[in-house]
Order: sequence, then structure tokens, then C-alpha cells
Amino acid sequence: MTDLIRTNCEEQARGFPLVRREFLRSSLAGLLGLCLGERSTLPASAAIPSKPSRPKSCILLWMDGGPSQLETWNPKPGSANAGPTKTLKTPVEGVLISEHLPRMAERMEEVALIRSMVTREGSHDRAKYLGHTGYSPQPTIQFPSLGAMVSEEIGDREANLPQFVSILSPSYGGGFLGAEHSPFVVPNPLRKVENLTLPRGVDRERFARRLRMLDRVERRFAADHPGVEIRNHHGNYAQTVRFMNAPETSAFDLSAESESARNAYGMTEFGQGCLLARRLVETGVRFVEVSLRGWDTHQDNFTRAQKLCGELDPALDALIADLMERDLWDSTLVVWMGEFGRTPKINGNEGRDHFTRGWCALLGGCGVPGGLALGRTSEDGEQVTDRPIAIKDLLHTVLRLLDIDPAAEFLTPAKRPITLVEKGAVGIPEILGSA
Repeated sequence: MTDLIRTNCEEQARGFPLVRREFLRSSLAGLLGLCLGERSTLPASAAIPSKPSRPKSCILLWMDGGPSQLETWNPKPGSANAGPTKTLKTPVEGVLISEHLPRMAERMEEVALIRSMVTREGSHDRAKYLGHTGYSPQPTIQFPSLGAMVSEEIGDREANLPQFVSILSPSYGGGFLGAEHSPFVVPNPLRKVENLTLPRGVDRERFARRLRMLDRVERRFAADHPGVEIRNHHGNYAQTVRFMNAPETSAFDLSAESESARNAYGMTEFGQGCLLARRLVETGVRFVEVSLRGWDTHQDNFTRAQKLCGELDPALDALIADLMERDLWDSTLVVWMGEFGRTPKINGNEGRDHFTRGWCALLGGCGVPGGLALGRTSEDGEQVTDRPIAIKDLLHTVLRLLDIDPAAEFLTPAKRPITLVEKGAVGIPEILGSA
């Protein structure tokens, strides 16, 4: 148990969710007594729509490093910036995509494409933070990631599994919402989650005795060292024990899937991560992030983008098909994005550099109208010519699709009121209109 906690609590971004007070009441009594206190909030600025019969969830496919829009969703054939990648027609009029995404070329009527994303951050760390939180980094406050927002606002308080799971890479944490909303990290979906079962030679009775002893020791320590860190620590233990004993942990076991189902996603870490995301959402997890790393293609962009698209295309196609087949498409929002795009101009190393003006994002499910292509860039891809869309507007739209109020206000530890999404953000009406 301690190994499982240590694995997922080395950093706040890797912290195991601290369950809320009422959730902890149903776990080990000795641990529950130490898990007091909840965050303070201000009233939401608007009423939240009534929930559907099936709770909503979100799967974020994060393209780490910044994917090239020209080698994915917005190629520029015939221009000096096109490069060697050819294009494919799609059922959506006027929309061509990369030849390396043949399966998704047939699915464009089922998703909404944004071709005019802009960001104010051009360095990886700052852009990733902005993309996950909607805010640029600030030294005096830690903002919650999108997964933490979803965990706080629509997470199941009685769930045995964590409500925010990050696959292949640790995401950003709970920020001012608290460590209880940081992600549970699965480093590799092809391997079993470590330390979920009791160690050899330890049966349940012996394990219970150890917990009672731990409880007595830590009660004494907590009496002399009160504070949020102690409550978080004991919350981690309580949630871990409940997690270990939950039958829902079988969702992490991909061997339960048929060989054909696994092959459809692709037998890569990312492909199997997408399959795991579907299994977790089906089990009741509200937010799953799956990372595909390697998109920082300053060198050899075309070969590397082809390889990455070879992992992305079957996985995203299979995920959409699976969600539809299992009646999860209307309640699951799928978001594809990275921190920025790549320069249309090709550098001297056959690569593309960081680009903040005119990159792409993709949304589907949860009522998002399919066959939609928003925004345009110039013929050479250098400038947005129609409908620039900022990160905060995209996240505002995502939260609205999940029936979460983006203007909900929370008090930070310094008693500063902060909204989930930066003030001034607006939703994308073409996407929200029929959602």
C-alpha cells in the first residue's frame, strides 16, 4: 500500500486523489477521523443544466510537444510550406487532412475541427500549463487542470476509482482545488498497475492489523501537527485502501479485452492507453488524459509525424467507434490537442519550430456537431484569416459541454476568488448551439 501511495504522491501532479469528507466516512474509521475540511467556494454565477441519465465524462488526448497542423488536420498543398506530405479528401466539403490519417479522414463528419487556435505562450512548459488550466503560470497561485475541474464539479463522490486518471504521462494537479483532485498516474497501460494487490505473505487480517497500528501512530502525530498536508496524507491512505479493495480495479486489466479489440486500437502504448481510457470511462471515471509524446519535431518533422500519426489514427478511430457502439458517445467528450502547433516554414533540419498562431484542436461526442470545420488560415498557413480561438475559449466550451459552469468561483488558500476559466472567456457558439 505504501508503495502505491509513494508512487503517486511524489509530486502534487502525481498525487492520488484525496476523497471528500463524506466519501472517506465509508472507508477505514481510523483514517477517516483525520480527513477533515473542505474547500470554500463562492456561489456559481449561473445555474448548471440538469444532468443526463448517464453522467458525462471527458477523454483528453494530449499531443505532447506540439503537433504539426500541416501534417495532421490542416495541410497546405501547393504552397511553399507544404512539405512532402500528401492530402486526403474527407466527407466534409473543403476539408483536407494528412494522408497519414486515413481512418480519421472517413470520420470527419462525426467530429468538429478547429483550424484557428491561437495561444499567447510559445515555450513548452508555459504553453502546456496554459493548455491544461486556461491560465498562464503565476508565482503566487497554482491553478487546477481541466481534469481537476471535472473531478471537483462532476466527480462521483462515492466512486471507488479515482475520478481523474492520467495515462503515460503525469498531468497537472488540483491546484487551488486541492490535492484530492490530482490525477492517478498510469505510467504504462501495457503493464499492470503496481501494488494494487497485497504483498506476498500478507493476508487481509494481517493487513488490517497493520492499518490499525498505522492509525494509532498517525493519530498521535496529527494531534501535534495539524494542517492540510496531514489531512491530504491520510486522505491518500484512505482512498488507496478503498481503491485496492474495489472490484472496479479490473478496468485497468486490458487482458480482459479480446485480441481483435486490442488490435483495433494498435498495440502501442498510446493505442492501449486509449483503450484503457474507454474502459475507465465505462466504469465511471469522469476524466482520463492519454498522452502521445514526441511531437516536438524541430528535426526530421515529416518522418516523425508520419510515425506518430500511425499511432494516432487507428487509436482515435477505434475509440470513437467503441464509444458509439457502447452507447457512450453522447455522454463522453473526446478532445484532441497539444500545447501549440508547428511553423509552416520548414527549417534547415527538415523540421518545424514552435508556432502559436493557427494550429488545430478536435472535439467529438457529448453533443458536439459533427462535420464542422471552424476557422481558416492563409494559403501558406502563416496567419489566421477567420475566427481565431483562444485556449480559454476552448476550455470554456469544454466545461459547458460537460455541464460545468466555467464562471464558478472558488476561494484560493489566500482567500482570493478565482473562476475556473479566466474571465472574459466565451464559448464557441457553433459547437455549443446543438450541445
